[in-house]
Amino acid sequence: MATILDQIQADTKDAMRARDTESTTALRMLASSIKNREIELRRPLTDDDITSLLSTEAKKRREAAQAYRTGERIELAEKEERELAIIQKYLPAQLSDEEAAEIVAQTIAEVGAESKKDMARVMGAVMPKLKGVYDGSKVKDLVMQKLS
Repeated sequence: MATILDQIQADTKDAMRARDTESTTALRMLASSIKNREIELRRPLTDDDITSLLSTEAKKRREAAQAYRTGERIELAEKEERELAIIQKYLPAQLSDEEAAEIVAQTIAEVGAESKKDMARVMGAVMPKLKGVYDGSKVKDLVMQKLS
């Protein structure tokens, strides 16, 4: 079974053969980020580590695209969104808001949370379940909704 890094490297070669410079650049950036993280940790990354890194990269692209749109730099926002689409190919399928809300509700029941005072316990229990499959910045809002 090929790892995520192997797949990225194979896709980079395919993009180079197709002379797709934008994809090649984005894929090389991903491979470079993975290699840099391996050097930093002084060990090979697992697929879970790579998924976490890719989630961070995707979040950076989403935030940058939003900032560019706010600044009316549409061409730069579109470039970030194209890179985001490339990154998302290597991430697990994302949960819908309804599916994430159901997981949050189950976690609140498991933890026995009753009020907003229990927010930290709920967040600590729910984040590992949603990591990589749902936007972490939205989880807090879901938990607040369910606890209010």
